[in-house]
Amino acid sequence: MLQIDRIVGSRLDEGYSERLHDLEHHGAVEWLMLAAAELARRRFRAVTSGGTEIAVALPRDETLFDGAVLLFEQHRAIVVRVDAERWLRLGVRDMAVALELGYHVGNLHWRVRFEATAICVALEGPAEAYLARLAALGLDDRIEVAAPEAGSAPC
Repeated sequence: MLQIDRIVGSRLDEGYSERLHDLEHHGAVEWLMLAAAELARRRFRAVTSGGTEIAVALPRDETLFDGAVLLFEQHRAIVVRVDAERWLRLGVRDMAVALELGYHVGNLHWRVRFEATAICVALEGPAEAYLARLAALGLDDRIEVAAPEAGSAPC
């Protein structure tokens, strides 16, 4: 198992971008696919797109990001690629529903962003699971749900 204990740079850095481009053409760049919610993790095990098993243990002052170069060798590199984050837009018709919805999403510890008349929930699982939870709270018939869109700006 390959041990990763630091981020060596960014794929956009002048020192890496050209060489990474060349390595990509030779199929020598392995991607570590992560969901946006996983970027805060510092210690975990994973498998790259090339099948390399890695153990990541980053120091507290380093944070993963899209394009983080974890390994850079003459004939191979490992780079982080972040999946597009999906959002579920929950619209409300009145202030009472907005307050109740806000109360529940806070208690559920869902990551959210706010619009003037909606709450946008970051999906870390199937949208159906979030909607079922709202239905169990009796909110399903009092909110307007917009389908999640991958890669779009929040809401």
